[in-house]
Amino acid sequence: MSTQTLSGPVTVATTNELAPGLIRNAIDQRIVKIRPMSTPIDQISRYAGARQARSMMVEYYSVDPKKSETTVESDVPSGNGSKRADGVYTHVIKTQNDLIFEPTETVMFPDITTKSGETLVAYVVSRIPASGIEIMVINGNGDTHAIPSIPSGSKIIRMGRAASELDVQTAQFQALPVKRANNCQIFKMQVEESTLHKIANKEVGWSFSDNEEAAIIDMRLGMEKNFLFGSKRVLRDPIKNEDVYLTGGIWHQAPDNYLLDLDVITEKDLIDLTRKAFTGTCGTKQKMLVCGSELMSALSKIECKNVRYAHNPNVKWGLTFSELQSNFGTLRIIHSEVFDQCGHECDGMVIDPDYLTKYVHIPFHAEQLDLRRSGQRNTSAVVITEASCLVLRYPDTHLKVIGFKAPKA
Repeated sequence: MSTQTLSGPVTVATTNELAPGLIRNAIDQRIVKIRPMSTPIDQISRYAGARQARSMMVEYYSVDPKKSETTVESDVPSGNGSKRADGVYTHVIKTQNDLIFEPTETVMFPDITTKSGETLVAYVVSRIPASGIEIMVINGNGDTHAIPSIPSGSKIIRMGRAASELDVQTAQFQALPVKRANNCQIFKMQVEESTLHKIANKEVGWSFSDNEEAAIIDMRLGMEKNFLFGSKRVLRDPIKNEDVYLTGGIWHQAPDNYLLDLDVITEKDLIDLTRKAFTGTCGTKQKMLVCGSELMSALSKIECKNVRYAHNPNVKWGLTFSELQSNFGTLRIIHSEVFDQCGHECDGMVIDPDYLTKYVHIPFHAEQLDLRRSGQRNTSAVVITEASCLVLRYPDTHLKVIGFKAPKA
């Protein structure tokens, strides 16, 4: 095979044109087999495939499920309310999030009991800007329009809509997608081997491909840290006078936390954790919990009776998991050394793999550099590159687990 020579630097375009598939196929086949347990997030994203990003800045839309509950903002006194028509009385209630309610919906106050012993249920007549929601009581105290007192902080739950016989239309469902953005980060690793080292006899089978594999391990570990805990920024390098794009980690994209005292963790805490992870999010019933060593250790010591904590290995995506099976859903649990290295050994993250998306601007590939012919060094060199980022679609389906331990005396 003849050698291709270039008059300028080796680029992605020229490599693809003159040497298509140059060591890229081998890397693509090997990449997911190189220490997958060290980089579970990167591993899953590679198995799931990636979406092409046309620029270094990725803009995407996500829709979280419409909130099903909120709380009453201020005390509501008992009484008949305001008369709207003969025998029709309404009450205006200010909540912490009026926008989740629409006319014709029914609502329930699970903490409020009427004189008949029933949970208070009402019908939403209208939503009054800045004032709250106007409701009619369905099962009030004695008369249907009389409302019991409702203290601030009481929970109010959205229920189904109730249309009249002649209704054709109803209030629009308002759950507009939210536009979010992340940056692709250019990850690079260069491996070199001198010509003399390449031809020398060696006591062990240490070749250039072994160097390449070691470099990929280190590169993936660095990428995993950025994918998890990176900070989204665009910096101006003062020496190169060029922009550097930094990706934002998925840890910062998940909106909700679950606090866990690792000193007194019990099976009840596990059940509450699965309840938090699987309810009210419209996610899948099989998620993964990536955790630091302290959290993993605490989970492993719990004696379980009502949930099944299977320590037998369960292999998926090339990763080996333990499984926590509850009535709410199944958590695949795996330890991540990156959590330990980044100071999160007590923490973990519940991730819904179906809503973890990878965007790639420059696919993972390798380029050979001829440094000897260019007069720089008598070495063979390979530069490995990928420009990518991870995003959470439906962020509410993911959960940060914040573990803590009492300070030692």
